[in-house]
Amino acid sequence: MSGFMGKILRVDLTHRKVTEEPLPKEDAALLLGGCGLATKYLFEELKPGTDPLGPDNKLIFMSGPLTGTLSPSSGKSNAVTKSPLTGLWGQSGTGGKWGRELKRSGFDGIIIEGASEEPIYLSIDNGKVTFNDASGLWGKNVFDTTTILEQQLGKGFCIACIGTGGENLVKYAAIMNERHRALGRGGFGAVMGSKKLKAVAVKGEMKIPIFDKDAFEAAAKTASDFINESLLKITLEVYGTAMVLDLVNIKGGLPTRNWQRGVCAYADKINAPAINDKILVGRKACYACPIACGRNVDIKTGKYAIKGEGPEYESIGTFGSMCDISDIEAITYAHILCNDLGLDTVSAGSTIAFAMECYEKGILKKKDTGGKEILFGNADTMVDLVRSIASRQGIGDLLAEGTRHMAAQLGQGSERFAMNVKGMELPAYDCRATKITGLAYVTANRGGDHVTAYIQGPTFLDIPFLIVEENTIEDVTKENPLEAKVVKDMEDALTTFDALGACKFMGMALMADDLLPVINAATGWDLDVAGFRRAGERIFNLARAFNVREGLRRKDDTLPLRLLEDPLPDGPAAGLTVDLEPLLNAYYGYRGWDIHTGIPTREKLLELELDFVIDELGD
Repeated sequence: MSGFMGKILRVDLTHRKVTEEPLPKEDAALLLGGCGLATKYLFEELKPGTDPLGPDNKLIFMSGPLTGTLSPSSGKSNAVTKSPLTGLWGQSGTGGKWGRELKRSGFDGIIIEGASEEPIYLSIDNGKVTFNDASGLWGKNVFDTTTILEQQLGKGFCIACIGTGGENLVKYAAIMNERHRALGRGGFGAVMGSKKLKAVAVKGEMKIPIFDKDAFEAAAKTASDFINESLLKITLEVYGTAMVLDLVNIKGGLPTRNWQRGVCAYADKINAPAINDKILVGRKACYACPIACGRNVDIKTGKYAIKGEGPEYESIGTFGSMCDISDIEAITYAHILCNDLGLDTVSAGSTIAFAMECYEKGILKKKDTGGKEILFGNADTMVDLVRSIASRQGIGDLLAEGTRHMAAQLGQGSERFAMNVKGMELPAYDCRATKITGLAYVTANRGGDHVTAYIQGPTFLDIPFLIVEENTIEDVTKENPLEAKVVKDMEDALTTFDALGACKFMGMALMADDLLPVINAATGWDLDVAGFRRAGERIFNLARAFNVREGLRRKDDTLPLRLLEDPLPDGPAAGLTVDLEPLLNAYYGYRGWDIHTGIPTREKLLELELDFVIDELGD
């Protein structure tokens, strides 16, 4: 099957057994591979109510048909599990070259099940799988673990591992590959930690079969040329993802002091030019990426001296404006520290900001914090809390559970400003400044999330997303039900990108028509634009069905009360809240879901060839 290696590796950690299974070709064609195929495995093999941190949960790594090929930005791979942060479907994608090495080792994906009694790590060398003792690695963080394994295993191995955050089952612990690339959101690192799996090292030299090599190389070059000529490349290459900070702030949507305001007065101290002027030493690209949006940074002196990659925009938003920190060196230190400890920077920073507001309001007191004053604007406290979260020491043990759990335990009205959807902390875009972003937050299957629909592109940044069919920028920014269709279109198209193993930034530079020749030449498929979108819609509905089976209903598709009821106090978006229900009604209509429950209808599931889902959901 061109574009695929044709095998899935199943790893039983309990009994230390591995088996190889043939790639299910019909499922791979229907769901494209990647997160689509992984979601079908998870849906079929996981019982409802499974403990995300129990041995019965499964962690599924999966590549797509473009992963590891010459297609532009094809370094992406995905993982799917039941999230310990949300209790729902969890999915995360990572860049770098780990996915390429996995695929070239001979496997399209790995299904990890069971749990080891002792710390272990897996090494996969051109199809040969070995269980290795990791007791000497347990307790070490990501950077040291990676260095040790690179030295032990030799040249060519690519390491994905957890730090102490994952070992200590922090609910938003990440799996890090190549030190700074992350399966970041949803607690994948905690799932690995619960299985006592410290790392997965992969190395491969096998060739990925391509259906029509000449046509594929020509199509990939054309797509790369489009990207190289795009405004996207120029801006991301020069400024990285931090380029968006000023644009979001100008529109009054940069969450500040835990979303109490939408305007940050010191944005010029923490924006992309500040990074370039003060700490940037180089740029870094993932495998086959023509853009190189990664930042190599070096803080040479002072208490925040550190060297590594980042910070990305989300880290600046959460550790910066949300915590009211104006020191770009402190923000960068916290970001890189999270990478080393193996923590999601969005949830970590957002949770600290929530704790700061709880302290400000007297909900958290010194007796709760071990005597610490958790104050907005205190960078040293922020950094100290990052370490406490990873180790679960003191107040860090509570923060390690995330804002939803914290608010449930603390009460006293803190639920209003625990800024999460379905348990997942929100990224740094205040949807009161652009309501369509709020709709995208509540409909994302993995919880409060900004990349499922990436809707902040056409709204905050005024950048047209070419993969949205028959919708103009004017349609996006008007307050009318057509906004709901735009969210649906974006979710479907970008889910397809995930499944294929392509970076979502390509959706800002390429139309579906531009990518289809690459896909079809690689696989031998005859995919058209309608099929491209339909595949994403199919995967999206399958993930929604997983969540419905876990008990999710319309009532869960909502925002924190602060966004629904508390107007922004100042700035360009002053006085605005989110009127969610009309948008949600329209969205359900476009989706073909029951308007009262949010459950996909039988007719929609049949239309999408998801017949096997119907009996699982009942009436």
